[in-house]
Amino acid sequence: MSLILQKLNNIRSLRAMAREFSIDVLEDMLEKLRIVTEEKRADQQEMHQERMQQQEKINAWLELIKADGLSPEELLKANSASAQGPAKRKARPAKYRFTDTDGEVKTWTGQGRTPKPIAQALANGKSMDDFLI
Repeated sequence: MSLILQKLNNIRSLRAMAREFSIDVLEDMLEKLRIVTEEKRADQQEMHQERMQQQEKINAWLELIKADGLSPEELLKANSASAQGPAKRKARPAKYRFTDTDGEVKTWTGQGRTPKPIAQALANGKSMDDFLI
């Protein structure tokens, strides 16, 4: 809590601070505090009213859904299935086989960066057909 709030929440601190101000200044502060309090109260009431209206709309939609013979659970399941997005595509099958610098036989789908052993062989005159599976 800030120092100002601590002072405002403590009656002794308020009395000590009030000694430094005139009655007119204190009444002006009080009026400003009332205005701020009323604004805050109005904002809270407005937010409460909006929440109530939103809840009424939700209840009306639920009644319409039930009248159509659906349950909210079915609606949520249908929505969650479509929210998952498209299914992941299958991995592509390998098209090329090559031996790397360690002597291991590896495969490549033809997608992405060309493996170094294939790139070196292509630079030395071989063709991609030499690596086909």
